[in-house]
Amino acid sequence: MAVKLRLQRHGRGKRPFYHIVAADSRKKRDGAFIERIGDYNPLTKPATINLDVDRAVDWVVKGAEITDTVKAIFKYKGILYKKHLLRGVAKGSFTAEVAEQKYTQWLDEHKNKVLDHEKKHHKDKSEIKAKLLEQETAKAADREAKRLAALAAAEEAAKPVVEETAPAAEETPATDAPAAETTTE
Repeated sequence: MAVKLRLQRHGRGKRPFYHIVAADSRKKRDGAFIERIGDYNPLTKPATINLDVDRAVDWVVKGAEITDTVKAIFKYKGILYKKHLLRGVAKGSFTAEVAEQKYTQWLDEHKNKVLDHEKKHHKDKSEIKAKLLEQETAKAADREAKRLAALAAAEEAAKPVVEETAPAAEETPATDAPAAETTTE
């Protein structure tokens, strides 16, 4: 019987929640399983992974097949690194205590990397939000200036046009010819 370490889907529609199980490869995805070794919730930020490390390492050492997603989870949690260290112990390269020390050192470094990544991610998000807010306030100020300019232009156009005329000078008829004298004879 081939044993696979795989995900078993639970949860309602569009809200998945997975159990990490050791199951017979011939069984259905959500069918019978041999042992549940953890769970995985991809909806939380970051994804929540609860795992029994010792049982997972035991299954991997025994030769259970691992699906791609479970393999990624195991890499993230250090299961595959621990298996690698245990092979070194079996070959006599170092002792079990040294292997455990290396594993805990790796876990501490990995935890720090994850925390640094989360801090950087949140910092980047806050910087992006600040930049977007600054751009939006600049756009709003520009729109307000345009609106005020258009309002002032509309008020200018709506003012009644009052023509100021200079007082008209009294016009005298101009005569080109001298006035004719009347003579009486």
